[in-house]
Amino acid sequence: MTKRSRFLVLGAALALGFVYLLPVWRITLEAPQYPEGLGMEILIDDIVGVKPHDLNNINNLNHYIGMRRIEPDSIPELVVMPFILAALIAGGVLTAALGRRRVLYLWVALFVGVSAVGIADFWKWEYDYGHNLDRETAAIQIPGMSYQPPLIGSRQILNFTAHSWPGAGGWLALASMLVGVGVAAAEFRRARRASAVDAAPVDAETGGAPTSRTAALLLLAAGGLAAAGCREPEPRPLAFGEESCARCRMS
Repeated sequence: MTKRSRFLVLGAALALGFVYLLPVWRITLEAPQYPEGLGMEILIDDIVGVKPHDLNNINNLNHYIGMRRIEPDSIPELVVMPFILAALIAGGVLTAALGRRRVLYLWVALFVGVSAVGIADFWKWEYDYGHNLDRETAAIQIPGMSYQPPLIGSRQILNFTAHSWPGAGGWLALASMLVGVGVAAAEFRRARRASAVDAAPVDAETGGAPTSRTAALLLLAAGGLAAAGCREPEPRPLAFGEESCARCRMS
């Protein structure tokens, strides 16, 4: 790895430390009866309301349609994620310290894999809350209706418009991952170019790069081939009765 690549990986790893302080995801609800909106922010280890009573108000609304309460203490991912993030940070720092391409590829693969699993798990969590309803005690029952918020983007749910987007911590984690992927791609191309140079013709006397004599021989050979291809055509015997005249087309 080049010095620049190692600094970029180190910066991407250290930037992940801010994810402990910033919201990873944000879900907001808009409705006529809530002109200021309701919202909750998903942190690396907690779920809180955007405003002091938002999470409690969202839970009260969910009760009417049979959704379970959102209790951060009952979500195991909020316990595990801080340790996973710490492992990614430590892996990035170790990658920058060692400067080995294989370690870089492994770290980036783990980073991308953890991110993909996290997104899939978040979608599953949303699906579970929006579909597994307590219809026996729900005050509002609409057959076939589900209340899953969108993974990314906006969706109309009854008279509410739900918005779901990454928070500042989520965007920062995405940027760090893209930096890692970019560095890995650049190092992979650099390794390919180095392999191509190593596979070039090697002078027998020096055992290293081609010498001027070898280059001259290659140049002469190429010039001879070019000259042979550009010389005037020589006469050849005609095949009477088979070939036609190039001008009048008669045999």
